[in-house]
Amino acid sequence: MTTDIDSLPKDRQPEIRVLAMPADTNAAGDIFGGWLMSQVDIAGSIVAYRFANGRVVTVSVNDFVFLKPVFVGDLVSLFAEIVNIGNTSIQIDVMAYAERKRGVAECHRVAQAKLTYVAIGEDRKPRPVNKNR
Repeated sequence: MTTDIDSLPKDRQPEIRVLAMPADTNAAGDIFGGWLMSQVDIAGSIVAYRFANGRVVTVSVNDFVFLKPVFVGDLVSLFAEIVNIGNTSIQIDVMAYAERKRGVAECHRVAQAKLTYVAIGEDRKPRPVNKNR
């Protein structure tokens, strides 16, 4: 049986939490999808940067699914984890949750994505990542 209410992942901390504000809305009054995509990219890049021990760039958004809308006042929590490591690339899964009516503990998974980052050196060219960490 599935439920419309999700819960935040247990025993994990989000990479970022951000409050959806009125300035982040589209013409319909919902939070603009591009704003959420930006937050997802930031969360994924934090994990990739830590693993690569330095600068990374986003090279692809392999998959992005908007599951439910985000509303003004939602507290958006983004959880990210490494799912694949290449020679210079790191693939990250990101899940976004919106906590609504926070006094009632209502939470919904609002998006999920898979992104690929590449580690780069000072010359802005790809550099190897240490797979054995």
